[in-house]
Amino acid sequence: MCKFTTIILLWCTFSIFSTQTSAQNADIDLLRNINKSATGSGLRGYSRFISNTTTAFALTTPIALGVVALVEKNDDLLKNAIYVGASLGVDGVLTYSMKYAVNRPRPQVTYPDIDAFESERTMSFPSGHTSIAFATATSLTLICPKWYVIAPSYFWACSVGYSRMNLGMHYPSDVLAGAITGSGSAYLTYLVNNWFWKKCYHKKLIGLQAYQ
Repeated sequence: MCKFTTIILLWCTFSIFSTQTSAQNADIDLLRNINKSATGSGLRGYSRFISNTTTAFALTTPIALGVVALVEKNDDLLKNAIYVGASLGVDGVLTYSMKYAVNRPRPQVTYPDIDAFESERTMSFPSGHTSIAFATATSLTLICPKWYVIAPSYFWACSVGYSRMNLGMHYPSDVLAGAITGSGSAYLTYLVNNWFWKKCYHKKLIGLQAYQ
């Protein structure tokens, strides 16, 4: 719990700092380098694909886990499916609360030279795509801490973060804040989830067998 508190404090400090400085030179310089470096290359196409499928993949994950759990009557898997879904919900609330609290414009609004993939109406800080990707990757890692889950999950999440900069949709600081928000949301929900199921240890889940 102490580690999570530290993460939250760092996250809040970073948010305040980012708001006050409004895209420091290093932030926009790094964004320009990433945004321009892959123009016209296959990497730009990869970024578009990853970015466009982020939400669908994240939301499909708990649904798929839940369907398999019900078919196999696997109580533990169903509990994990609920946890992953709850993590995404917590992440969504935190992310969009931060967006409207910080109210940071998209990079292309402040810097017209940024080649943006599309026009977004929502604010820039933090990156919603990155936060949901890291919430998904972290929750999957916590319920199944195996290398074959950890490696592809975080590779995908990091690819999402990079794609948002490559496509000119977010500053590097937006992406960093999104990664922290998503990972923190998943970890917080994990602690609450474990506490809840210990408290309800002998209760049934949707007609499945009770815990032994």
